[in-house]
Amino acid sequence: MIEQAAQKQAVRRIAMDHVVAGPMLRRWPLLGLPDVWLSGSLLAQVWWNICFDFPSLHGIDDADIIYFDPDDLSEAGEARAADHAALLFADLPIRLDVKNQARVHLWYPDRFGIPIPPYRSARGATKTFPTTVSAVAINDVHLSAPFGLDDFLAPCVRANATLIDRAFYERKSRRWAALWPDLVILPWEDAAQRPTDK
Repeated sequence: MIEQAAQKQAVRRIAMDHVVAGPMLRRWPLLGLPDVWLSGSLLAQVWWNICFDFPSLHGIDDADIIYFDPDDLSEAGEARAADHAALLFADLPIRLDVKNQARVHLWYPDRFGIPIPPYRSARGATKTFPTTVSAVAINDVHLSAPFGLDDFLAPCVRANATLIDRAFYERKSRRWAALWPDLVILPWEDAAQRPTDK
C-alpha cells in the first residue's frame, strides 16, 4: 500500500512539473465538467521525455480530456465542453481532445466496426484504453491507474487487449518506437488482460 501511494505521488509530481500538464491541473476545477480527467498517452509521454532526455513536448500529439455526462449525450454538448477547454487552456502549446465518455458507445461502432456497451464512468472507460500507460488518468485531486503504475514508471508499453487488436497496437507501437527508440515495447502476446482497479 505504501509503495502504491509513493508511485501515485511520483506520477503526480511528474504531471505537476510539466509545462502543459501542470498548468492544466492547476486550472482543472474551472473546466466545470462532471467526472473529468486528464488521460490518454500524455502523462506517459511526459515521463518518457524525462527518462530519455528529450524536450518536454517531444512527440506529444495532444492532451486527452475525458469526462462523463450521461445527461447530455449530444455532439453539441461535447463541442461546447471542447470550446470551453480550448479557451481555458488557450495559452498552452497543446492540441486538446475532449470526449464525453458517456456517449462513446454511440459513435464507436461506426468508427471501429464493433459495438461496445455504454461506459458507466470516465474512470471505467480508461480500463478499455489501448495500453496500460494510456489508462492512467489524473485530475486535481485523484490519480487512477486501473492496471497499476509499474509499466508507467518502468517505463514500458504493454497492450490492453480489452478492445484493440494486434494491428492497432503495432501501428501505435511503431510510432512510439520511432519517437522514443529506447522505450521498451512489449509484444502483443504480453498484453494485459484485466485491470486491477488501483
